[in-house]
Amino acid sequence: MSTEIKAPVFPESVAEGTVATWHKKPGEACSRDELIVDIETDKVVLEVVAPADGVIEEILKDEGDTVESGEVVGKFKAGAKGEAAEAPAKQEAPAKQEGAKDDGEPADAGSAAGTDSGSGVQSEAILSPAARKLAEENSVEPGSVQGSGKDGRVTKEDVQAHIDGGQSRQAAAPQAEAPKPSDLPGAGVPAGERAEKRVPMTRLRASIAKRLVNAQQSAAMLTTFNEVNMKPLMDLRKQYKDGFEKRHGIKLGFMSLFVKAATEALKRFPAVNASIDGNDMVYHGYQDIGVAVSSERGLVVPVLRDTDALGLADIEKKIVEYGTKAKNGKLGIEEMTGGTFTISNGGVFGSLLSTPILNPPQTAILGMHKIQERPMAVDGQVVILPMMYLALSYDHRMIDGKEAVQFLVAIKEMVEDPARILLDV
Repeated sequence: MSTEIKAPVFPESVAEGTVATWHKKPGEACSRDELIVDIETDKVVLEVVAPADGVIEEILKDEGDTVESGEVVGKFKAGAKGEAAEAPAKQEAPAKQEGAKDDGEPADAGSAAGTDSGSGVQSEAILSPAARKLAEENSVEPGSVQGSGKDGRVTKEDVQAHIDGGQSRQAAAPQAEAPKPSDLPGAGVPAGERAEKRVPMTRLRASIAKRLVNAQQSAAMLTTFNEVNMKPLMDLRKQYKDGFEKRHGIKLGFMSLFVKAATEALKRFPAVNASIDGNDMVYHGYQDIGVAVSSERGLVVPVLRDTDALGLADIEKKIVEYGTKAKNGKLGIEEMTGGTFTISNGGVFGSLLSTPILNPPQTAILGMHKIQERPMAVDGQVVILPMMYLALSYDHRMIDGKEAVQFLVAIKEMVEDPARILLDV
């Protein structure tokens, strides 16, 4: 029996998408709920899975083709056996991983699979193809996942549950890593005589480009700078990091402290927390702060909702969750829409100073940068201190220079004296 493979129903804010990747070929066997095609929109990648065990009968929309919401992209035949055999049912136990775990301890290869009592032979985990792919993408050892499928088979849902369950126990929020040269879009250009490689721009990259150009052309954008002594914050983190991690199951990072400082500053300067809608200025009575995250597909900005009501641990856990979802392309549109203010941390890539671009319709964005020791004059003496440049880009149509400078000074004062956040001074 043939059934239609349709593109997902897009949200109202998404007009169309592009077929990004077909994971199965016509005639190739598929398992129920196995990923068969990715549909890329200008905001997220949507996955289409197999409705049952069977085969891809026909592909109607090739990779790169534009599709509309709910449009038929192919045909699926349930119950049929494909020409291509399924991947082996058993997943070999992986070799010992290189590197170390988040907590600095060497990776334990022995945890990749359980040990059969009495024989001393390691048992092998049974994974579905979709589960195996998800496990490999997230460096999950198959033997550490409890299978709920038939005969103990590990399903994709089992792996995702294992990943989600481990987030609260992660030693630290994921730090953005600079992409390896081999991972960059231009990688693979053959060496030789003035070689070139032409790669179509993804919908997300095109959307980012359009928004950034629009922000520069439509807003009266200015940037003001300041520098902050990070030593008090670093001393605070060093003093309480062990107790914080023991109580909350996650490490205390700098981003959560900057989010809380920004929240307090936004309450004092409502114009910085406002947005422009046509000829209207919209003042928001809440603080929804977007945190810019770099992913393989481009820059995404998931939003922390109602940060005034969140504790530091809540913020850290949410950042971990968003970081993992961004890496796996799992961020939903609802998680990236809205927001009244944005924080971007280029320091994780080594940026010493930059001028961040506004994220419309927001009227301001805070840029954090690399912490670097510099000689500073303190009470007539030269002292070496860990300093960070801060940059606040703002829309001068909405925010006056005085407000922008005072807002940035308020963040500086709270970071250099964290007690001000608690005392509201």
